[in-house]
Amino acid sequence: MTTTGDASGCIWITGASQGLGRALALELVRRGRTVVASARGLDKLQELVKDAALEHGQGRVVPWALDVTDGPAVAEAVRTIERDVGPIETAVLNAGTHAPVDGWSLKAEDFRKLVEINVMGTVFCLEPMIAAMKARRRGRIAVVASLSGYRGLPSAAAYGLTKAGLINMCESLRPELALAGLTVQVVNPGFVRTPLTDKNDFPMPFLMEPEAAARAFAEGLESDRFEIVFPRRFAYLLKLLRLLPYGLYFALTRRMVKDREPSA
Repeated sequence: MTTTGDASGCIWITGASQGLGRALALELVRRGRTVVASARGLDKLQELVKDAALEHGQGRVVPWALDVTDGPAVAEAVRTIERDVGPIETAVLNAGTHAPVDGWSLKAEDFRKLVEINVMGTVFCLEPMIAAMKARRRGRIAVVASLSGYRGLPSAAAYGLTKAGLINMCESLRPELALAGLTVQVVNPGFVRTPLTDKNDFPMPFLMEPEAAARAFAEGLESDRFEIVFPRRFAYLLKLLRLLPYGLYFALTRRMVKDREPSA
């Protein structure tokens, strides 16, 4: 079994100030790791540092305010982290956001925002990370996508587009970067209780608490498998849905859409 990195290195998590990223940071601290936690707001990161200090593990959190949509700032952050904290043995590219899209009143701006954060924010992190890890011929990159990237779902036209794109990207990168000694993984969570999912007004099957999701996430980082999924029962169900022909699939998803009259 591989591990999440050499003890002399660190784990970098983007989008670490809340939700799954925050829970993962605390779980890795319990496991004795040094975690560089990035997010745009420093206040929440400082709260994470205080909570990490209360854990029983030997790890620690180093806060690092960063906007992942600023490419030059991301490249500089990677260089500085590696110089001042240690080599980034594992990069967890988790920063992202969600916004429902109403197909009846579709706006291009809704797509632009999610593509900029979820896709380009990830790619801006990938570029300097791949260069640094290639030089060492080792490293692990885990990109957080979503089970919603499996097939199109109502109200998720923009979010699902970004997550499906991340899955496809990781599938492409995995064999290429393996030649340089890098491990690429894609993380596909189901519903995890976070500030984003708290806004949902629909049933969320197999909803996981962030602490349980973080444990499953951390265990996945200690494996060589390509896809890390949780909860597994929900993942298996959605994998089966991918096999349905369009006629049956749309018969199911149509039930998720509320009836209404077309607007003028």
